[in-house]
Amino acid sequence: MFSKHLFYLTSDQLCAYLWQGGRLTGGTVFANNRAGIDDFMDYVDSHRASSAYILADLIEEDFQRVTMPHVSGVAASKLLQRRLQQQYRETPFRHHEIQGRETNGRRDDIVLLSALTNPSSVQPWVEALEQLHMPLAGVYSTTLLSEDLAHKLKLRDEHLLLVTQQSAGWRQSYFQQGMVKFSRLTPAIDRDGNPVNIGTETAKTQQFLTSQRLLGRGIALQTVVVTAAEDSGALDEQCKDGPETEFRFVTLESVAARAGLKLGEGKVAEVAEHMAEPMLLAFLAQRDPKTHYTLGAWQRYYKLWKARVWMYATSAVLTVFCAGWTGYNLWQQISADIDSDHLRAEAAQFDKRYRDVMAEMPPRVTSTANMRAAVNVERMLATQSATPLGMATVISQALETSPNIRLLQMDWKLTLPAANAPQPGQDETQAAPISSLAAGIPNRAPQALLLEAEIIGEQDDYRGAVDSMNQFAQALAKHPRISVEIDKPPVDTRSSVKLAGKSGPQAAASGRAKFTLNLVWKP
Repeated sequence: MFSKHLFYLTSDQLCAYLWQGGRLTGGTVFANNRAGIDDFMDYVDSHRASSAYILADLIEEDFQRVTMPHVSGVAASKLLQRRLQQQYRETPFRHHEIQGRETNGRRDDIVLLSALTNPSSVQPWVEALEQLHMPLAGVYSTTLLSEDLAHKLKLRDEHLLLVTQQSAGWRQSYFQQGMVKFSRLTPAIDRDGNPVNIGTETAKTQQFLTSQRLLGRGIALQTVVVTAAEDSGALDEQCKDGPETEFRFVTLESVAARAGLKLGEGKVAEVAEHMAEPMLLAFLAQRDPKTHYTLGAWQRYYKLWKARVWMYATSAVLTVFCAGWTGYNLWQQISADIDSDHLRAEAAQFDKRYRDVMAEMPPRVTSTANMRAAVNVERMLATQSATPLGMATVISQALETSPNIRLLQMDWKLTLPAANAPQPGQDETQAAPISSLAAGIPNRAPQALLLEAEIIGEQDDYRGAVDSMNQFAQALAKHPRISVEIDKPPVDTRSSVKLAGKSGPQAAASGRAKFTLNLVWKP
């Protein structure tokens, strides 16, 4: 955890605390003058911490409630900033808080504007931190911080007045439905040196709230007084319940316990027994909210510090991720090495078994490479060598569409190139070399098939016989790689041939009309 500087600022002094390990320590007081600021700078320089927080508890803190048109986006931000600057021109410490919308009319936004109207009470301390390059997280208001504390303590009264005793005096903050509407700081000692009467001051606050129409007449104001246990008896005499006021006392110890705050020991514990600021400072350190009052350029070192923290955090995350990834890769490498060793051992066993088996086998006729080549050649011949099966399949499909055609015989052969024919002077007793195309190397050889068929039908219908042959030939010619040539038609109608024939019983005795086709398949 980072250590933090926590400064409680009043009009006369600044009290410095340190937040370390979830506990509040310190309590050094510096006067609001030149010497006090110099001592303060020496203190900050000697007590290094990650960041600084200023909790202001000043009389010069103003609260105004205004209504503004309901807009959103960049226009709303510009409108609010312009309204803040108009309301508080003399101070850079300004704050706004949207607290809902009106129920009637055009439903304008209800906005609470607040500011530290005397910047000279804050600016010297801020500039001192600026000179020391100390990251200033923000300037906070005890009133606005008490709003979060009231939520933490589950004080849900519709009209609540929270009264706390602090070094600057008694702070009275009015909350309506959990949202702060007004706050005033009264000295703990009056002009005559006597302690102020809390009951009287509460009545004045209630009268002011009624005049401002924040509190209706006849409505009971729930007043919660946070005080030390030993002082509750004296305050009980001053705070008597009335028709419009109800008092409840809560000890500082119980508030700290309910909020889960650890205030530390020694001087801090002594202050916490009587004052509320250690409790508020501890609550501020735990929550670490955004600054209440704008700081502008005074917050640049804090933004740089946060950027550096984010960079360190990102680097740490990346380092852890890379270390994890590297470890995972190393584990994978070790696993891969182990698997490789197992595979090598298995391969050695298989090699040994192979050698043992091969040692028991008789001597080989040829080498393993030749046997592998022979198997490859056999597979190539089975797939590439020319066979009549392809052409027979095409003829069978054509016969399916020509039922009046009967196949008589087929003569299939390969068309091999003339280069493989016997050459002059070659020994006739020596067998002619066979072309590699017969085995389909490198491509299949062209094939030729002589087909003889007859036509089943009427014997005297020569025109029908010719048409049937033509239809059959066309069915065969549909194949893209087969060409069909009519070698002998059923009726020879050439002009050079004598037309002759028989009819009637003599034609039936002579047999059916026959024809012959030459088929050529080109790969």
